[in-house]
Amino acid sequence: MIYLDTSVALAQLLAEDRKPPAALWQASLVSSRLLEYEVWVRLHARGLAASHGEAARELLARVAFVELDRRVLARALEPFPTAVAALDALHLASAEFVRGHGQDVALASYDRQMIRAADALGLEIYPLRA
Repeated sequence: MIYLDTSVALAQLLAEDRKPPAALWQASLVSSRLLEYEVWVRLHARGLAASHGEAARELLARVAFVELDRRVLARALEPFPTAVAALDALHLASAEFVRGHGQDVALASYDRQMIRAADALGLEIYPLRA
């Protein structure tokens, strides 16, 4: 199972120089419900909701979401082995929640700080081209 970070979803939607491999979209994808909000906020901020909205809905429909329940939120309040931003803490706590329920999970992210933290937590890192 691949944990989809917002950086990867936005790279796909916004046709950035870096783009995840097609094989990623064939895998089972999971992410925090936070992903949905981050994607839409970014599209609205750039005035792209009308032009990119359908692609965003299709991408998000492929993802199983972990809700921000009390266990995930409580884990995000605990220390991480490396410094992380607040939203990254929520994503990492969600990935740990998935792993804690017996699922093998690999983080797909372009965010180096998040990758360092995930690696320190013992999460597998999905290989992406930078």
